[in-house]
Amino acid sequence: MAIRHCLLAGSTGFIGKHILQALLKQGVHVRGLFRRDANAILDATTMDMNPFYGDITKLSSLHGVAAGMDTIIHAAGHAHALSDDAEVHRQTTLEGTRNLLNEADKHGIRRFIFISSVKAMTDPGDECLDETETDMPEDAYGLSRREAEDLVLEAGQNTGMHVSILRPALVYGPGCKGNLFSMMQRIDRGRFPPVPDTGNRRSMIDVRDLVRAILLAVDQPEAAGRVFIITDGEAYSTRRIYTAILGAMGKTVPCWTIPVSMLRILGKAGDAWEGLLRRPAPFNSRMCSRLLDSACYCSDLAQQVLGFQPVYRFEDALPEMLAACREPVAAVQDPPPSH
Repeated sequence: MAIRHCLLAGSTGFIGKHILQALLKQGVHVRGLFRRDANAILDATTMDMNPFYGDITKLSSLHGVAAGMDTIIHAAGHAHALSDDAEVHRQTTLEGTRNLLNEADKHGIRRFIFISSVKAMTDPGDECLDETETDMPEDAYGLSRREAEDLVLEAGQNTGMHVSILRPALVYGPGCKGNLFSMMQRIDRGRFPPVPDTGNRRSMIDVRDLVRAILLAVDQPEAAGRVFIITDGEAYSTRRIYTAILGAMGKTVPCWTIPVSMLRILGKAGDAWEGLLRRPAPFNSRMCSRLLDSACYCSDLAQQVLGFQPVYRFEDALPEMLAACREPVAAVQDPPPSH
């Protein structure tokens, strides 16, 4: 590998922990960037690396963080894509990336890999988008990601540093949290309604395949200055995800579903609830869209340039994901977001 000494920002997150394990396995000396309040979650996964305590939103706390490193892998940021707090996204994602780039330039870092998101693109609607799509996202999370990408690409042009950006689709795999984890828990408890088959197409990627793509982007000279969408090549309907989870749990698929029209009505009712009471509703139009609509992306460029070939499909990862889902609650609590 080209990496010998790597600064990993976001090393306590879901993706970051898998990156860390892969780097350590290949004999890379890893310096993990931690906030002070991350002490409680330093465990067997992180014990073999060199911790550096700092906050990417505070430049003064990062002094010397990149000294002696040859590569920075930036997987940190505000973890909650559904938050509408634009200032939080701007500080953690945009300004945090700017601060890391400042340290990279100061210490002559040779490679900078930024883990962004497909949310840095416009909503696909019924299309399947690739990297040629230039329309901007509309939400605060996506905009902060896109603006951070621009900073990274500009830094590469100005300094000659090898920079590469990866935009993963929804990431699944052992240890995943978020919407998929919540969906599995609700299905396991019999609290998730039978969703209809709308024929929607949603792209995803296993975290282990994503890590392989990240390491390819580090090693491949052709990856410099490029943006890559990363998916497993499948187009999952919500119905497929739902029935696969039921099958993995040994549960019978119900012979009925909730009509699409009813779900749309419930979503609008939730919007009205939130507008009236200024409190989150159990279900709203955004949640309804995630169930019924498409979010499809094409990762052909990663295959052509990086030689990336995904190994896993969602069904392959389900046994390990299910085991984590059924662990005691105390063992699966989310760590604080890595900044």
